[in-house]
Amino acid sequence: MVIWLFSFAAQAGTSTDGINQQGYTETKYPIVLVHGLFGFDTLAGMDYFYGIPQALTKSGAKVYVAQISATNSTEVRGEQLLAQVEEVLAVTGAEKVNLIGHSHGGPTTRYVASVAPELVASVTSIGGVNKGSYIADLTRNTIPEGSIPEGIGVKLAEGLTTLINLLSGGSHLPQDPLASLDALTTVGLMEFNKKYPEGVPSTYCGEGEFLADNGVYYYSWTGTSNFTNLLDPTDGAMVILGLAFDEPNDGLVGKCSTHLGKVIRDDYKMNHLDEINGMLGVTHLFETAPTTVYRQHANRLQQQGL
Repeated sequence: MVIWLFSFAAQAGTSTDGINQQGYTETKYPIVLVHGLFGFDTLAGMDYFYGIPQALTKSGAKVYVAQISATNSTEVRGEQLLAQVEEVLAVTGAEKVNLIGHSHGGPTTRYVASVAPELVASVTSIGGVNKGSYIADLTRNTIPEGSIPEGIGVKLAEGLTTLINLLSGGSHLPQDPLASLDALTTVGLMEFNKKYPEGVPSTYCGEGEFLADNGVYYYSWTGTSNFTNLLDPTDGAMVILGLAFDEPNDGLVGKCSTHLGKVIRDDYKMNHLDEINGMLGVTHLFETAPTTVYRQHANRLQQQGL
C-alpha cells in the first residue's frame, strides 16, 4: 500500500518576541493534520489546511498532512490514518504524534487514538463532528434509502471525489459517500462514541476528559459564525446551511457537537471553512487569524510536554 503523506520541514523563525520567536511551535512529537469530508491534502497546488503547515513549521514544528478517503466511514478513514501515523513514526523516529483533525477528521483522529493510544500523544478536534451534524441528519432523513434522489446524490458525490482524487493524487483511495453520510449523523456518532468514548463529554454541551484513561490528551475548538467576510464566495452557503440549526454553529456543525476533551474556545468568529483558513486565507477581519490559532495551539502542546 502506498502511503500518501506530505511533510513540511521545520524552518527556524527569525523573530525572538512572543508568538514568532524561534521554537515557539516546536512540539516534542510531530503534528499530523487530518482533513474532513470531501477533503484532501493538496488539491491542484492548494492546501486543504491553507497556509497552516507553513505557519507551524516556520518556528520549529514538524508537520505532516495525511491523505485519506474524501468520503468513507470513520473506521475506514481511521485505518488509513493509522497506517500513515506508523509511517510518520518510522520516518521521524518519534514515539508518538499529535493528531489535529478538522470536521470528519475529528472522529477519524479519535479512532486512531482509541485503537492505538500508544502512538498518540494528543488529539485536537477542530469543528469536529463529535456528536453528529444536523445537516447530515436532515440529508439522511429527507432522502429515502435506495431512492432515485439518493442514487443521484451518490453519483454527484462520486463525481466530486473522482475530481478530488484526480487533482490530489489520491486515486487509490476507496470512496463511499453513503458511509460517510451515515457516519456523520447523530445516530452514527452515538454508535461510534459507544465504541470510542475517550474525550467525549457525558453531557450535551459539557467538556470531556482532558487526559483520558488511554493516556491521550484531548482538545477541541470551533467557530460559531456563518458570515465572516464579504469577499468570501463560500460564506453564502454557510449562512444558508446555518439556518438549519437551533444553536450557534459554524455552518455545518453545531457548537456543542464539536466539544471534545478540553474546550479551548467554541465561539471564534469563523465558519467551517474559516477553521482551515478558508478560501485562500479570506476570513474575519476582526478575529484572530486561523494560522495564529494553530500556532498558539502548537505552543500549548509544547507547554504540555507534547
